[in-house]
Amino acid sequence: MTPTTRIPSTKNKAILAFSLVCLLGLGACSDLSTQQQRLLTGGAIGATAGALSIALTGGCVACGAAIGGAVGAGTGYLYDYIDNKGY
Repeated sequence: MTPTTRIPSTKNKAILAFSLVCLLGLGACSDLSTQQQRLLTGGAIGATAGALSIALTGGCVACGAAIGGAVGAGTGYLYDYIDNKGY
């Protein structure tokens, strides 16, 4: 009996690649200031919310993600600005 070599499927390769990109992305955020972290977090949450809401209602998902990301980053900036001023 000869051993068979298992070739990973395209789906498994995609999952592995996505996981590695996520890990690298998390590592890149370790040296950010508080303001930069809030901008990035707000933008990511906004982009996700924009893409999901447009995907559910039908339309341009990339446009929803871009608009949501811009609004989220702006909200993150305003949150940091207000937090630093002590309002």
